[in-house]
Amino acid sequence: MRDIDSFTALNRFGMGAGPGDAALIGGDPRGFVGAQIVPSAGLPAALAGFAPSATMIADYATARRARDGSLRAVNQRQFEAYRDEVLAAAALAVTTPAPLRERMVRFWANHFTVSRSRGPIANMIPAYVREAIRPHVFGRFADMLKTVVRHPCMLIYLDNPSSIGPRSASGAVRMRQQGLETTLNENLAREVLELHTLGVDGGYSQDDVIQFALALTGWSHGGLRRGGGEEIHGRFVFVPRQHEPGPKTILGRTYPEDGEAEVPRILDDLARHPATAQHLATKLVRHFVADDPPPQAVARITRVYLDSDGDLAEVTRAIAALDAAWADPLAKVKSHQEFVLAVNRAAGNATPQVPDLFRPLRLLGQFPYLAPSPQGWGDRASDWIGPETVMIRLEWAHQFAARRAGGQDLRQAFDATIGPVARDATRTWVFRAPSQDAGLTMIWTSPEFQRR
Repeated sequence: MRDIDSFTALNRFGMGAGPGDAALIGGDPRGFVGAQIVPSAGLPAALAGFAPSATMIADYATARRARDGSLRAVNQRQFEAYRDEVLAAAALAVTTPAPLRERMVRFWANHFTVSRSRGPIANMIPAYVREAIRPHVFGRFADMLKTVVRHPCMLIYLDNPSSIGPRSASGAVRMRQQGLETTLNENLAREVLELHTLGVDGGYSQDDVIQFALALTGWSHGGLRRGGGEEIHGRFVFVPRQHEPGPKTILGRTYPEDGEAEVPRILDDLARHPATAQHLATKLVRHFVADDPPPQAVARITRVYLDSDGDLAEVTRAIAALDAAWADPLAKVKSHQEFVLAVNRAAGNATPQVPDLFRPLRLLGQFPYLAPSPQGWGDRASDWIGPETVMIRLEWAHQFAARRAGGQDLRQAFDATIGPVARDATRTWVFRAPSQDAGLTMIWTSPEFQRR
């Protein structure tokens, strides 16, 4: 690696620097980044053989309803599929010549977090990312938003199938037969407004949350629902008898009663809202520039988002064109996942296995798809670096070097990863190391490698 911009291109806009990556750049780091921003060419071959989420949901629901002991075997089979797809996606991240797409898949999957903490969908989240996130990272934000909100994994994660309109047919039956008021679940409506679109300061009210939740009643899926009489197919379904009739007013606009068609119109308007543009721009600039996003950079990305009608390819190009994104190559700290993937890429480990990915991430506290809340994982240095985590990173890197990095030339590894940004002290420590393994460990745990 010849220059600081190459380091930035591979680390901030990619998944880390590996052997031969300098040749991919070809002396034009910014051009290398820009050339990757192209519409999806379809699902990568490495991910093409995994089951759709609908099949997994249907299998799970069928086994649970059968009550014949088959659920345990289904859970085990689906966990193995989850594990294998996470490893396949990791292999893609550490070998792809277009790592920006893999970074954006992870960014948007975190933005639209669905967590393994919700039992029934614990093993289906890689399928959710494959179906709802990956196809849209360089498409329109509105399309990704609509795909995410109607995806069964998001509906289940935020409990929307249990949400029943008070004046719906189901609500009336519940009141008549049981004397119980229906339960309107606000989770999905609140998180879409607060986390996915407008942001916590986006100007919406509790009334807007309630009205949006009423519009979302009836959005469900075929399987995992109480009663046992519904068709099991695992796909999205609209259940008219649960849907609250009548108009809904959100952010001052009234949407006439239109059943299933109400929500897509609301989501289109939310995607175009200036507060959504500001919220997304702030998150993107924080990810690619600095923990404290420069206001001028946020304003620029906000304007591009609005002018392009939420075209994420245009937005990503604008981020890559920000001088601020290239000014400080060490402004951001790698998350635990970014660090572990970067070490695998640096070592040329094309097929990460459980000890190369799951074990360190469990120790470090960022197990794949196990974010503690719908907010997802944080994106500031304070979220990732402390005395304990630094020691865990060091110990794992040393073990990894002993297992996986045999035959690597120390100077080539140094030049390919941190050469352009290394301090003199780091250079001295690396080349005075008592062994190759120790030298590689010092590269991977250096302050320069920890950052992007």
